Amino acid sequence: MQKKRVLFVCLGNICRSPMAEFIFRKAAEREGLADMFETASAGTSAEEEGNPVYPPAKAELARHGISCEGKRARKIKREDYGAFDAIVTMEERNSAAAKRFFGGDPDGKIRRLLDYTDRPRDIADPWWTGDFARTYSDIEEGTEALLKLLRDR
Repeated sequence: MQKKRVLFVCLGNICRSPMAEFIFRKAAEREGLADMFETASAGTSAEEEGNPVYPPAKAELARHGISCEGKRARKIKREDYGAFDAIVTMEERNSAAAKRFFGGDPDGKIRRLLDYTDRPRDIADPWWTGDFARTYSDIEEGTEALLKLLRDR
């Protein structure tokens, strides 16, 4: 079976999207599905490129037994659209920026993470809110719903 490739996207790729990448991986491992997926994360901005995961985001992941060691921020690349089966954003602004960057979304790959749940909404940026626990909870809700959908396909 061919792996499903998922790219998580936020603005800078130092908080929400790397959290989603590693939370999704842990959920897939827990379900015995790690071999079904390849995940990555990126930002719509190059502003943080090369930087590690923001320390409070890294600490929140660690509180849940998740390591993001070695992760460095990167900007989305043109070839990402063809390389990934799903491009999962954290908020509507990320979706709009990704669609502009890729010149549209002809294959319908770009969706917000919480669009996969019963309560579609944006995930607030903890860089501004300071509420990394809430961000973790929202991302976990979305990744569980996304994993279930992809598993059942």
